[in-house]
Amino acid sequence: MPRRHMHMTGADGAALRAALRELRTTLHVPGEFPAPVLAEAERAAREPRLPDLDATDIPLFTIDPPESRDLDQAMHLAKRPAGGYRVHYAIADVAAFVTPGGALDAEAHRRVNTLYFPDTKVPLHPAVLSEGAASLLPGQTCPALLWRFDLDGAGRVESTEVRRALVRSRAKLDYDGVQQAIDSGTADESLALLKDVGRLREALERERGGVSLNVPQQEIVARDGSFSLVYRAPLPADGWNAQISLMAGMAAAQLMLDTGAGILRTLPNAPDGAVARLRLTAKALRIDWPHHVSYAELVRSLDPHLPAHAAFLQEATTLLRGAGYTVFTDDRIPDPVVHAAVAAPYAHCTAPLRRLVDRYGGELCVAAVAGAEPPQWAVSALEALPGRMAEGGKLAAKAERECVDLVEAAVLKDRVGETFDATVIDIEDGEPLVGTVHLEEPAVVGRVKSPSAKLPLGELIRVRLTQANPGTAKILFAPA
Repeated sequence: MPRRHMHMTGADGAALRAALRELRTTLHVPGEFPAPVLAEAERAAREPRLPDLDATDIPLFTIDPPESRDLDQAMHLAKRPAGGYRVHYAIADVAAFVTPGGALDAEAHRRVNTLYFPDTKVPLHPAVLSEGAASLLPGQTCPALLWRFDLDGAGRVESTEVRRALVRSRAKLDYDGVQQAIDSGTADESLALLKDVGRLREALERERGGVSLNVPQQEIVARDGSFSLVYRAPLPADGWNAQISLMAGMAAAQLMLDTGAGILRTLPNAPDGAVARLRLTAKALRIDWPHHVSYAELVRSLDPHLPAHAAFLQEATTLLRGAGYTVFTDDRIPDPVVHAAVAAPYAHCTAPLRRLVDRYGGELCVAAVAGAEPPQWAVSALEALPGRMAEGGKLAAKAERECVDLVEAAVLKDRVGETFDATVIDIEDGEPLVGTVHLEEPAVVGRVKSPSAKLPLGELIRVRLTQANPGTAKILFAPA
């Protein structure tokens, strides 16, 4: 789907910001950090617990959206003299700044996640840490958990190590720039190898039956005091970068399983009948799905720019719902341990600036590699983490959906009664008159209700906007 921009006027932007402030109040989103938390963060920024190992000679780089300053990950890739690859992957060491049981730690457990809104973000940690001393900003020396992966020529991990180290990123890159540099041949060797390693890891993902859905994301973009909605189709570089993170998450899960204590990100297999129902959807959309082709193979072959394929990919996300966190201690290994989409054991460990659980996963992995007992503060908190993360995830998902609803209504509030071209991308179970449509322009995904005729899944139809009122009514369409 092409990337579209729909700009609102300054007045619309002001009204929307007011509605977003009201939304944060309604959702009970945390406000400013308490004074004791800020004071502790300032002290920690000045006096972090620094490691002995100095790895600032490794020319790391980060890949993030251009406006980001909370940089969790930095990497460097190189060829090994005997063949294969070496990947260094630095993760921000939040534990170097947070004292267990302190005010900063308690506040992080209350917040759980960084929440993103079009006009602001509500961070997990104060900015002096998340966008300052603990962030892997270019030119800044800071503590990190430094992973080292030695890969063979096919991209398989031969050895894994993670240690605390001082690191210094050399460059802050963004996805568009990375893709352009690699495609044009102007990328340096380390960045160019991201494509090679990323594609090898993608091939291994296919081999083990993992699933990556190439679904364009609806995004809210702030620009010049106004907001717009855009579709962003993932670039190949997005996928290559994600493969490095997945590799670390899989390695972290295995380290914890080997030592008998940890916290995994798990996803059960799709329930009975789910794939069969998806096959009926494919048939309705005239998508050929031979019985010998797996679900993972099929979704990888689809083109999200085609309306029928986009509709199927949207339906395919239903098989990836139900992820959660699974804790295990004292060698009581849970069953199952696999994340169905990754098709392997997997753990969150690469975003500790923005997600609470990652600090604990990283700490357990450092102890595992060192052959040491994990610190008691990390083990004692494990049992409560799944519940905390689930509540935080619900709030984050609701905030994201409500924000998009507000922006969609603000974009369309003066266009009630107009008609638009739209693709039917979803139909409610048991309600063939109710579904979801995708507008090409503006970049809107909204509800549609038909008075009588069944909605044609995956087909282009003409719809009329029947309501759009920011803050009081979500957008609604009807077949024109």
